[in-house]
Amino acid sequence: MRKALVINSSIRDKGSQSRYHTKLFIEHWKEKYPEDTFTFREVGLTEIPPIDESWMASAFIRPPLRTLENQKGVALSNILVEELKQHDVYVLTSPMYNWSIPSGLKSYIDQIMRINETWKFRFGQPDGDYVGLLKEKQLFILSSRGDTGYGIGEKTST
Repeated sequence: MRKALVINSSIRDKGSQSRYHTKLFIEHWKEKYPEDTFTFREVGLTEIPPIDESWMASAFIRPPLRTLENQKGVALSNILVEELKQHDVYVLTSPMYNWSIPSGLKSYIDQIMRINETWKFRFGQPDGDYVGLLKEKQLFILSSRGDTGYGIGEKTST
């Protein structure tokens, strides 16, 4: 039995194409793997705060050296990272807003990108050589976009 984490980033509750695709994905997955379980992380309808100075100060202090005060900066981040570690499969759903991902998803990604938690430098030095620390995980990205002009041969209206 695997544990799947569904990360919804649409700001729409009703009428969301990405939520519709997520529903279809889960229905299909459950038919194939009925023993697997799903957890939902809402980053579109529930605010995920952007990282800030407090987060930065906390994230770069080794956990044993953190005081109660500077642990506050990464409190939510710790929950999100632990949630990632506890799951085997990730289903990341994202509509396209203004030619990019929703701001809640960007904040979520910033919260989970933690040195020595989800990634590290290969040789211990900031040399641009990064290594992921979440092993044997599977990621599915469900992306949607609306309007016209994005398909092969389509033109935007003038």
